Amino acid sequence: MESLSKEECRQLREKHVGESLNCHMWYRHDPLRIVRASGQYMFDENGTRYLDCINNVSHVGHCHPGVVQAGIKQMPVLNTNHRFLYDELPTYAKRLVATMPEKLTACFLVNSGSEANDLAIRLARKVTKRFDLAVLNNAYHGQTFVLNELRPKDRRDNKEDIPHVHMIPSPDVYRGKYRNCDYTEEELAEKYAGEVEETFKRAHEQGRDIAGFLIESIQCVGGQLVPPKGFLTKAYNITKKYGALFIADEVQSGFGRIGEHWWAFQIDGEGVTPDIVTMGKPMGNGHPVAGLVTTQEIGGALSEGRAYFTTFGGNPVSCAIGLAVMDAIEKEKLMEHATTLGAYFKGRLQDLQKKQPIIGDIRGMGLMVGVDLVKDQTTREPATEEAKQIVNRLYEEKIIFSRDGEHENVLKFKPPMCITQEDIDYIINKFDMIFSEITSSWTN
Repeated sequence: MESLSKEECRQLREKHVGESLNCHMWYRHDPLRIVRASGQYMFDENGTRYLDCINNVSHVGHCHPGVVQAGIKQMPVLNTNHRFLYDELPTYAKRLVATMPEKLTACFLVNSGSEANDLAIRLARKVTKRFDLAVLNNAYHGQTFVLNELRPKDRRDNKEDIPHVHMIPSPDVYRGKYRNCDYTEEELAEKYAGEVEETFKRAHEQGRDIAGFLIESIQCVGGQLVPPKGFLTKAYNITKKYGALFIADEVQSGFGRIGEHWWAFQIDGEGVTPDIVTMGKPMGNGHPVAGLVTTQEIGGALSEGRAYFTTFGGNPVSCAIGLAVMDAIEKEKLMEHATTLGAYFKGRLQDLQKKQPIIGDIRGMGLMVGVDLVKDQTTREPATEEAKQIVNRLYEEKIIFSRDGEHENVLKFKPPMCITQEDIDYIINKFDMIFSEITSSWTN
């Protein structure tokens, strides 16, 4: 393929790629043209190196040699669909379900997290013979028509209220309905679980019993929100009390990113065994691999006739790549690395917070961290415009960051898991410099 100049690439993209995709391009004012990547770094056409702090898809590192070789080795041998019997699919499925609670043994492999979540909803509706769904406010579960309905009203195509979607207040202990300045963690878990109970009860009284509660174990687009300890257990028990399925969305938080566990639904210990666990983004380290794991009973709900089929899901190449990703996580001890380095990063941020008043809250687990930026630490007023400026300034300093949260004021940190302590120190130094630049204008 002939190489393009940056401007040629930009012009061709604007001419031939849909505008809805172009408008979401990072740094659209001066887009970054990437020609290669390795580990935690990306390189432009001039060879300039950028530290990637957001690419949770390249989970074990960009162009990881083991993952690349797995694809190269499998591609010339066999790639087909799952209507045939071949070793790679059951081998990968066995490896995947081994990370799950004992009763979750039925694996479906698909191509994207959106497809996995869409299938989970289809299963929940089939099993319960209900239609309504419950989600957390500010949730993000994907891009299909069904999943678009689950987003907050201001972020979806249809701005009208959707009666079959029941929004539950997010367990945001910093700026949510119940805050850590007013309640203990145990009380916060109880309060937010009370909102789950109230939602299910109200739906039942309206004759709209809920089929499934689709929940990000740690909310990502919502602002890297870690629920108070005990909340997931209580939410799970309430869901089961009302006869609904509990669906844990691990598309962004799974595969050891949080360090202590393979899956974020495990943060409450053994109190939560989801009916369905969905996964995606990091699963193929850039190759389109996703899936869900459920019980045999639920998994068999769509087995009649041609009720469910996927052409590319679970193909031999995807399975070989998926196995290589899991190999890398285990052999390179990336979960342990995430635990140690995540704690180090949060410690450095906490030290910086004493000096930089723009840091309101630091939250997250492992290599999944959010920094909530504020104009005032007492009122917690979100520093939305400042967050935008900071992301652009970090880009100028060759660090790739983005922002999320209801107010788009939360710096999100979800880098390739091979990021180093040296990289963390570099980020903190740049944070210190840029935060000082931003806050100096508050007093001038």
